[in-house]
Amino acid sequence: MTIKDFNFAGKKAIVRVDFNVPLNEAGVITDDTRIRGALPTLKHILEQGGALIIMSHMGKPKGKVNPKLSLGQIKDAVAEALGAPVQFAPDCAKAKEQADALKPGEVLLLENLRYYPEEEGKPVGVEKGTPEYDEAKKAMKESQKEFAKTLASYADCYVMDAFGTAHRKHASTAVIADYFDADHKMLGFLMEKEVQAVDNVLSNIKRPFVAIMGGSKVSSKIGIIENLLGKVDRLILCGGMTYTFSKAHGGEIGDSIVELDKLDVALGVEELAKKNGVELVLGTDSVCCTGYDFATFSVKPGAEIKTFPATAIEAGWDGLDAGPESREKFAKAIEGAKTILWNGPAGCFECEEFTAGSRAVGEAVAKATAEGAFSLVGGGDSVACVHKFGLEDKVSYISTGGGALLEAIEGKVLPGVAAIKG
Repeated sequence: MTIKDFNFAGKKAIVRVDFNVPLNEAGVITDDTRIRGALPTLKHILEQGGALIIMSHMGKPKGKVNPKLSLGQIKDAVAEALGAPVQFAPDCAKAKEQADALKPGEVLLLENLRYYPEEEGKPVGVEKGTPEYDEAKKAMKESQKEFAKTLASYADCYVMDAFGTAHRKHASTAVIADYFDADHKMLGFLMEKEVQAVDNVLSNIKRPFVAIMGGSKVSSKIGIIENLLGKVDRLILCGGMTYTFSKAHGGEIGDSIVELDKLDVALGVEELAKKNGVELVLGTDSVCCTGYDFATFSVKPGAEIKTFPATAIEAGWDGLDAGPESREKFAKAIEGAKTILWNGPAGCFECEEFTAGSRAVGEAVAKATAEGAFSLVGGGDSVACVHKFGLEDKVSYISTGGGALLEAIEGKVLPGVAAIKG
C-alpha cells in the first residue's frame, strides 16, 4: 500500500514524522527543514478529508519529562507550516479522548514520544550485561508493545514518514505497524523519496563516485567509511576526524580533537583505500584558533586565528577548519564527479570565521550537480551547511536522515521500512 493509493476521507491517520528540529535558547526553531519535508504527506491527508495525529520525538529526554524538549514549543510553527490549527496532547500515551474527538481536517500533535522509555525500548536504571538487565529488557519489550498498541488505538491507519529515525526499532517507528493490517500502513512521500535517493546512490551509480565524510570522530563514521571504500572512486575525509589521521602519522596537531585509541583505525582506512584502488583525499592545512568557545560557536575575545600545515599545528592551537590549500584540493577532487554523497562539514561552520572549508565543499558539490551529477546531502550539519550557504536548490537531494541515511548506505535493513513492507 502506498500513500497515493489509500483513501484518507473520514479516516484518522497517525503519522510518525521527524520533528526533532534544532531550537535556540528562546525555544525558536533555527532550521525547519524537517517540518517542511513532512508537509507533502501531512497536507495530502488533510486535503483528502482525513484527520491527522502527528507524533515525533525531540532530543534525548531518556524516558523523563523535560520541558526544554517539549513539542509544545513547535505547535504554532507546525500550524503555520500546515496552514491549519493544531491541537496539542500534553501526554502522548493519554491522548485517546482527544484523538477520538478529531473531525476530518483537524490536527493533533502529540507530546514528545521519548518522555516514555517504552518508545526506545531500553531498560532504565539497570546495568547492561547483567542478568537483571536481560530480565528488564524482556519486560521492557512487552511494555513497548503495549505503548505501541496505545498509539495505534488512536487511528485507522499508520503512515511512517520519519526517515531520520527509520533505523531504530522504536515503538512509533516499527512496533506500531504490527497493529495495522497491510493495507492500512504505508510509507509517506518523504520516506519514498529518501529510499529512492539512497537507491540512486547505491544501485544506480554513475562514475566517478565521490563521497565527502566530515565530522569530529573517526569512530562514529568508521562503518560507513569502510563500506564506502568498496563503492567509491574518491573519498574526501574532512572535519575533526582528520586530526586523528595526522596524529597516526606522527604529526603535531596542537590542541585539536583526536581519538588516540583510533590511530590504528585511521591507518587501517588508508590501507583499505589503497587495496581497493580508492583515492583518499585528506586536508593538508588547517585554520586554527587559540580560543574557541564550542558552547556558543564563537571566538573568545583576544583569541588568534592562523593557518598551519595539518601535521604541524603548534601547541595551544585548535584546528577548526580546512585551510586554503585543502579547500582547493577538495574542490578539485569533487570536480567531474557524477555521483556525490556528502555527510558532515569540513569545520566548525557555525562560526563565520570557520565556514570557508564547508562552503568550498558545498559550492564544489553544487557546481558538479549543475554539470550533471546526482548529489545526495545528508546529516544535520551538512543540511545546515547547504541552507546557510543558500545551496538548497543546487544539489539533487537533501536527506532528512543522518544515522538512517548512513545505515541505508551501509546496506543495512531499516526497521522503519521493513515494518511497512513486511
